[in-house]
Amino acid sequence: MTYKIGSKGQVVIAKEIRDKLGIGPGWEVVQLLVEDHVELYFVPPVHRRSLKGMLAPYIKRQPETDDWTALREQAWKAISQEKENR
Repeated sequence: MTYKIGSKGQVVIAKEIRDKLGIGPGWEVVQLLVEDHVELYFVPPVHRRSLKGMLAPYIKRQPETDDWTALREQAWKAISQEKENR
């Protein structure tokens, strides 16, 4: 399928290609001149959505307590002991 270059030098990226690559509004494109053609690399925008729960599928066990202060202290203690044993 061919497309015409607009009066401002703009080119349309076909919807099928945008959909397949997941390209959407706000993405940036890096253009490289390689010999006699142009290569385009698409860079997604910084996301603004929460990452909460992203690692849930990888958690094998839950902490024994909900006391995050105690958990943090245990982690620091384990790290300290590990460094002492080196």
